Amino acid sequence: MLSIYQLKPKFQALLRPLTTSLYHAKITANQVTVAGCLGSIIVALIVGMLAAYQWIFCLIPIWMFIRMALNAIDGMLAREFQQKSDLGAYLNEIGDVISDIALMLVFIQLDDVNHYLVIIVVLLAFLSEYSGVLGIMIGASRRYDGPMGKSDRAFVFGAICFGIAIHLLPLDWINSLLWIINILLIYTVINRIRNGLRQAKK
Repeated sequence: MLSIYQLKPKFQALLRPLTTSLYHAKITANQVTVAGCLGSIIVALIVGMLAAYQWIFCLIPIWMFIRMALNAIDGMLAREFQQKSDLGAYLNEIGDVISDIALMLVFIQLDDVNHYLVIIVVLLAFLSEYSGVLGIMIGASRRYDGPMGKSDRAFVFGAICFGIAIHLLPLDWINSLLWIINILLIYTVINRIRNGLRQAKK
C-alpha cells in the first residue's frame, strides 16, 4: 500500500550531511528523539491555548516537517553511527505515540470538531503503531505499512492545520475528514497485521 514512508530513503539522503554534523557535535540519537517528543508537546500546548486564533495552526505543519526530519535523523544516527540501544528503541516508539497524541488532541479545542472523532483517531493511531511493533513478536519486521502510517498522518494533519490557519478549510469539513482518516487507520491496522502474518510465515 502506497505510503509517504516509502519516500524516506530520499529524505534521509538530504539529511545525511546534517546528521553527520550532529554526530561530530556529540549529539546522540536518543537526544534527538527526546527533543522531538518535547517539541511536539510544547507546540501542542501553544496551539491548544491559542486555538481561538486560527493562524496559530500554521505552527503544526511547520513542526510536523521538523519532526519528520528529526525522526529520520535519530534513525540514521542510531544505524550509521552505532548508537542503537534498547533504551533508544523504547524512546523512539513511546516518543512517537506521545507526539501523535499531543498534536492530534489539539483539534478538541475547535468547537466545530466532534471530540469523539478526535479521540477515535488518537486511539486508532496508537493501535496502528502497536500493530506495527507486534510484527517483531511473531518473527516479522516492524511493520510500517500504509495507507495511514506515521508519515502519512503527519502530512495529512499538517495539511489540515495549514488549511485551518489560512481559513481555506471550513471547520465544519474537519469531521468528514476525520471519518475518512479513521477508515484509513482501520485499514492500516488490518494491513499491518495481514502483512506481518504473511512475512512471519515466510
